[in-house]
Formats: sequence, structure tokens, C-alpha cells
Amino acid sequence: MRTRVKICGITRPADAFAAAAAGADAIGFVFYPLSPRFLSVERAREIRDALPPFVQSVALFVNADAPQVSQVIGRVHPALLQFHGEESPDFCAQFGLPFVKACRMKKGVDALEYLRPFSRAAAWLFDSHVPEFGGVGESFDWSLVPTSVERPLILSGGLARENVAAAIRRVRPWGVDVSSGVESAKGIKDAAKIAAFIAEVRNADV
Repeated sequence: MRTRVKICGITRPADAFAAAAAGADAIGFVFYPLSPRFLSVERAREIRDALPPFVQSVALFVNADAPQVSQVIGRVHPALLQFHGEESPDFCAQFGLPFVKACRMKKGVDALEYLRPFSRAAAWLFDSHVPEFGGVGESFDWSLVPTSVERPLILSGGLARENVAAAIRRVRPWGVDVSSGVESAKGIKDAAKIAAFIAEVRNADV
């Protein structure tokens, strides 16, 4: 199976194109105002319009309200929604788009108990438990990921060229989600790091 790759926290059209050119399946737009990678709707539209065909755009939210999500959907037209906060299953499912629900992993968290109510999710994402809700380059103990899950599994949290192959071999996820691990500065992606990251993903698949 080919591991899918999402490059999250895109803030520039050139970075979106570099991700697509390197073989990314999706790019992520962050609509969490406290993130250094936060985008306005107008900026997200500009980047989306620069995407070549067959690369999905994903809108990421953390505890946004329904009008905020609906505004992004109406103006940016993402293919997928991604929720990283304490959203309820009904909240995530109300928008008529496929969605991913994240679980922030740490010792003592029962990921399956948390995620099972989100049975309508397109996938479950396992991320590091950090105050910033991701994007800080901190990984977690991959042994905490359940060995059997009912939805496609996406692995995130501290992934980079140096560890993504080992993570894939250990967890065997449907996809991986990277942000800070392919950056030269917060919100500024590095085309060479993106290409190297995806090359390591492909090596792990082989």
C-alpha cells in the first residue's frame, strides 16, 4: 500500500506547488488563529487557486464555531475538514464534507474510547499532545497507537525526514501528516525538505 502524504500549514502558493510537485496527496490550511501558520480566507483561496489538479486541500480547525467553518467551506471549498479540538461527533459531521478527527496522544489517553464516537470520520489522526495543538515538531510514543482501528489511520506529530520511515514501518498508517518537519521557519516550507520527506515515505513503502 502507498502511504498518503499531507503537507500541513501551507502559507504560500510556492510551497503548495512544491508539495504537489514532490508528490504530496494533500495540503493543509490552518484556520486556528493562535497558530503561526494561520491563514485568512482570502490567502487560502489564493493558495488553493495555485494548486495543480488531483491535490486535495484540507481545512484544519481547533474548536471553531459552526459559522467560522461554514465561511471557510463557502469561500475556500476544501475537499476535507480536519478537527483538532474538542469538537463533538455531531459538530464535525454537520457540514456535509468528509472530515478527519484528531486524537492528541499521551500516556493515559484511551484513543479508541475517544475516537469511536467519531465513526462517521473519513479517518482518525493520531497527534502529539501539545498546548499548541500541533506544529511544534514534538513526537509521541508510537506504541500508544492502537494496533487495530476502525477507520483509516493518519499519523502526525514530530514527523520529519529522519524518522518518518521508522514511523511508517512501526504503525503502518494510511497516511502521514507533516508540518514543522519540512520547514525552514514556522509557516515557511522548504522544497528540498518536502522532497526528502516524501522520498523517505516511498522508501518505507518499498
